[in-house]
Amino acid sequence: MKLLRNLVLLLVAISLCGCGYNAMQRQDEAVKAAWSEVLNQYQRRADLVPNLVATVKGYAQHEEKVFTEVADARARVGSIQMTPALANDPQALAKFQAAQGQLGNALSRLMAVSENYPNLKADGLFQNLQAQLEGTENRITVARQRYVQAVQDYNSMIRTFPNNLTAKMFGYTVKPNFSVQDEQAISTAPKVDFGGAAPAPAASAH
Repeated sequence: MKLLRNLVLLLVAISLCGCGYNAMQRQDEAVKAAWSEVLNQYQRRADLVPNLVATVKGYAQHEEKVFTEVADARARVGSIQMTPALANDPQALAKFQAAQGQLGNALSRLMAVSENYPNLKADGLFQNLQAQLEGTENRITVARQRYVQAVQDYNSMIRTFPNNLTAKMFGYTVKPNFSVQDEQAISTAPKVDFGGAAPAPAASAH
């Protein structure tokens, strides 16, 4: 009986390997890792906001509308619980995308304010923050692209035969992804090049 039980377990293990179970596990973990990096880079951007606003305010105190827009957009981002589960809920993911898009737009308007304030453009702290924001936006773009690819690979795997049978058996479902329209928008990072102001070296990444 013990030999028979071991044989059955061996056959089950071989069967699971053959029907893609282990590959699904790897793909699912890859998606989770890619999503964690997306969240990490978005948090990095949100953390830059207070210092950016404070620095701009030091030279452009009358740009209250822009400051309010940035504060409101950051508050909306902060109101969303950025957890791994968020990526599995299409409505929550769409809300997350919208909030991050609004913050990105608000930051673009904040950075554009510097064009009217030469002293702000020449400020060393502002140049450093500019470089950090530019680097962060680039990292966000890369992280999102990797996440999109990871989700596409995962979804393709669990929808093809015979993997789809295994996926159904173990509760693996298709994951939502960033929209095509949003990917086109995110591929263009907020403009933070001030034409002639040489940025100071960016702070090292966390």
